[in-house]
Amino acid sequence: MDLRKLKTLIDLVSESNVSELEITEAEGKVRIVKGPVGGPVVMAAPVVAAPIAVPTASAAPTVAVAAAPVEEPAAETGHLVKSPMVGTFYTASSPEAKPFVQVGSVVKAGETICIIEAMKILNEIEADHSGTVTKILVDNGQAVEFGQPMFVIE
Repeated sequence: MDLRKLKTLIDLVSESNVSELEITEAEGKVRIVKGPVGGPVVMAAPVVAAPIAVPTASAAPTVAVAAAPVEEPAAETGHLVKSPMVGTFYTASSPEAKPFVQVGSVVKAGETICIIEAMKILNEIEADHSGTVTKILVDNGQAVEFGQPMFVIE
């Protein structure tokens, strides 16, 4: 793969919300993963030809086996405050600061309850529901996904 093309792809990943990009071409396969600190990490895999299966007259037909269903965690009662973005969850504005909310805290809609860091930008997340925080579902410094429940407010 052309180095200029590879550099362009790395720049695009580092400047976007994309955390991982994988491209397969005739020359090989490239996977770019955005790391938590610094720039993206580039991993190249060698091209390996896949073995060719030759069917025989006596071959038995294959049967697809369904995967076992994944057990979902029990649904939380109360109002779930979900992450509006992908990023790193923080309970306070700095490591020395007091957390915005704790279990038992009474919050009003519009009040800041946490921070999510995304692409070096600290985004204050506000409660979208008034009530008492009954559960905090993520740990300080943990990565969160879009739509992931973070708090339960009753």
